Amino acid sequence: MRHSALMPRYPVPALNVALTAGGRFVLGARPGEKFDLLVFYRGLHCPICAKYLLELERLAPEFAARGVQVVAVSSDDEDRAGQMATKVSASGLQFGYGLSLRAAREWGLYISTSRGKTSIGIDEPALFSEPGVFIVRPDGTLYYSAVQTMPFARPQFQDLLGAIDFAISKEYPARGEFTGEV
Repeated sequence: MRHSALMPRYPVPALNVALTAGGRFVLGARPGEKFDLLVFYRGLHCPICAKYLLELERLAPEFAARGVQVVAVSSDDEDRAGQMATKVSASGLQFGYGLSLRAAREWGLYISTSRGKTSIGIDEPALFSEPGVFIVRPDGTLYYSAVQTMPFARPQFQDLLGAIDFAISKEYPARGEFTGEV
């Protein structure tokens, strides 16, 4: 199956997920002033995700100060997503759950099959999506994306803060937009 990539400056797919704190996150309904930062993670079974999301929670106030709304999303069910939110002491970070694998694929995320229990003794779901980080403009168009086939070597949130500062101060456009023949 060919893997589809989203295009910068073009609309991203819909995203509508339940939140562990109650209510729903509907992309575009109440966008961040400058951007929405969507962090798709593998699930409760992933110790690397927990460490990554701890850092995102630590920096959530920095993103908020820049007008960036931050949401972590997985295909975990409510219980597992709630456990992850508790694990990272979520307060500034919203946790969306129940992402369908069809929606994950629309976002260009890779899907993996279970390998059983992980190093922290939690079973992987039968199928789950690999990580992706997306920055979406309030108009629903893609500004930045990083999609991975593995849980390792993810974009660092401190680097993304610097990139957001630059993008805002210089009115830097989304790049990678050329769709013509090469």
